[in-house]
Amino acid sequence: MTSSFSNLSLAEPLARAVAEMGYESMTPIQAQAIPVVLTGQDVMGAAQTGTGKTAAFSLPLLQRLLKHENSSTSPARHPVRALVLLPTRELADQVAQQIALYAKHTKLRSTVVFGGMDMKPQTIELKKGVEVLVATPGRLLDHIEAKNAVLNQVEYVVLDEADRMLDIGFLPDLQRILSYLPKQRTTLLFSATFSPEIKRLAGSYLQNPITIEVARPNETASTVEQRFYSANDDDKRRAIHQVLKTRGIKQAFIFVNSKLGCARLARSLEREGLKTAALHGDKSQDERLKALEAFKKGEVDLLVCTDVAARGLDIKDVPAVFNFDVPFNAEDYVHRIGRTGRAGASGLAVTLVSGSDARLVADIEKLIKKKIDLEAIEYEEDRPRGRINDGRRAWRESGEAGDPRDVIPAAVRERNERREPREHHRGFRPAVASRDPFFEKPYEPSNADTAPAWEAAAKSPARSSISANIKPKRKVAALFKAVQPETSTQ
Repeated sequence: MTSSFSNLSLAEPLARAVAEMGYESMTPIQAQAIPVVLTGQDVMGAAQTGTGKTAAFSLPLLQRLLKHENSSTSPARHPVRALVLLPTRELADQVAQQIALYAKHTKLRSTVVFGGMDMKPQTIELKKGVEVLVATPGRLLDHIEAKNAVLNQVEYVVLDEADRMLDIGFLPDLQRILSYLPKQRTTLLFSATFSPEIKRLAGSYLQNPITIEVARPNETASTVEQRFYSANDDDKRRAIHQVLKTRGIKQAFIFVNSKLGCARLARSLEREGLKTAALHGDKSQDERLKALEAFKKGEVDLLVCTDVAARGLDIKDVPAVFNFDVPFNAEDYVHRIGRTGRAGASGLAVTLVSGSDARLVADIEKLIKKKIDLEAIEYEEDRPRGRINDGRRAWRESGEAGDPRDVIPAAVRERNERREPREHHRGFRPAVASRDPFFEKPYEPSNADTAPAWEAAAKSPARSSISANIKPKRKVAALFKAVQPETSTQ
């Protein structure tokens, strides 16, 4: 059973901020991680997305940093004490907003730096001095090289979505960043999943960490209904339309495996009448923030996104997630469907499986330890309309199983039964078939003694005279040149 925040003995400014946000009971990850972080120990926490990881590390860090708060305007009095690293711009922005809300009644300063935006406004904030710095690895290295950020007084470092940070190419950047930090520090790793390989890598950064797993590793939320439909690539958009209509879904995430596929699918769905926005790495930060804001306000129905762009998005009350493409990495499946069914709400996860996805589906089965059954999706336009015999049975009487549209109404059936045959009607005359005199002549067998015409022709003598049809050639006189006699000369 989860504990109450009132049992944590948080400082009054933090407790007031938590109360204003409406938090009363802690989630499992918060109940287990916060007391450990308050003691200053390294933590390796595994929890599904949407379970409150941000508060699990933010509140205890702010509590321990309160000893450094001051009202001085000197930047030297506000060095970076806590560093929070995240893999994506959107997640960094969300975490920074949460930390600012928790610390709003304190004198602690915080800011966020990420790529895709001008460095100048970020540099101004860093020069003022901040105790809590939220950042993405690439942009943080830019500021370090520009000498805008000094990390020699960092006491706490947090790697959120740690498996993704170490798995998609951030390891060299992380190693460089960690080399700038003091060796005596507290390191916290939080993620939705931890594979054995990630645990070994993380072990090199943490000192005697306490591992906290509030759910079975790679377990999907019990509040999410998971459906796998068989659909070829040409029918996947039609399948999305069908599920949205039959389930009455108003908003959903749609995941694809590539940036190009993301842009193309968003354009296609937009042409088909759905309010759609795309979210991928090639979008500018301004475009991405506008798309997220429009989705939160309900101005956009479908958010088509790639895994990296959507990692860590925390948008409440999203009823469904579609996997337009089966993810190449089985762990991404857990992260994708974690976008719905958050904080105890129910959700739907639909995965569209084509013939070439058998190996990827098998990997998901192994990861979640559940048998996956593919279902066939019934499209409304393929169902029979009106009085169309389905070829398998006579028209059903009312009450039999099947599509109610196939049942003949009782009034129509009764009228058909009372109808008289056409030949009983007054003045009815059947159509007269056309007649040909040639076919009405009686059969006349030929005389057996009469020789065939071709034999008679063979025995007849050859004609000596020329046929009257052949005209003789006219005799034409030929003119020849006279030969001159030879003359002899003596």
